[in-house]
Amino acid sequence: MQKNKSVEEFISKNKRWNEALLLLRSIMLSTEMEENIKWGVPVYTINGKNVVGIGAFKSYVGIWFYQGVFLEDKNKVLINAQEGKTKGLRQWRFNATDEIDSDSVFNYVQEAIQNQKDGKEIEIERSKVIDIPEELRVVLMSDADLNDSFVGLTAYKQKEYAEYIATAKRETTRISRLEKITPMILKGIGLNDKYR
Repeated sequence: MQKNKSVEEFISKNKRWNEALLLLRSIMLSTEMEENIKWGVPVYTINGKNVVGIGAFKSYVGIWFYQGVFLEDKNKVLINAQEGKTKGLRQWRFNATDEIDSDSVFNYVQEAIQNQKDGKEIEIERSKVIDIPEELRVVLMSDADLNDSFVGLTAYKQKEYAEYIATAKRETTRISRLEKITPMILKGIGLNDKYR
C-alpha cells in the first residue's frame, strides 16, 4: 500500500484515474466533510468519524461508505466487497470517469453524512475468545518463554498470529509460518506492526 502524505500526492500517483479522482474529490469537498489522508488514501470525516473514502485500483476507481449498510441505495450501485467480513462498509465502483454521475454521488454522500450525524453506526463485535490453532497451542505449551511472551501480547496481536497460522491450508505452510513468527512473539512484536 502506498503511503501518501496528501490527497494531491495520492491523485498524482494514480495517473490513469486522475480525472475521475479529481471529480470525486470535488464532490466530497462540496460538502461539510473534512478531508484527511488515512492509510495513504483520501478519507472524508464528520466530527472525526469516517464517512467516505476514495480509492483507485487497476480496473476501477471507487468510493466506499464506512456505514454504507444504512444507505437506501435507490440506484442499486453499492456492493459489499468482502462478503462475510465487512458488515457496514459498502463500495461504489466506476470503470470509467463518464460513469460518475455527480448528482447521484452527491446525494449518496449527503445521505451518508446525515446517517453519521444521526449516529447510525454498526457496532464492531469484538470476540473475547481467541481460537488458537492446534499447531500454535502445541508450540506454546512446549516453550514457557514463548507462552509468556504470547500471553503478554495484546488480544489483537494474539488474534493476528492465531489467524495467520489457521489460514494456512498446508501443514508445511503452517510449520514455516510458526518458525517465522516465533522470534517475533519472543520480541513482543505484532505480526503486522511494520505496516502500522
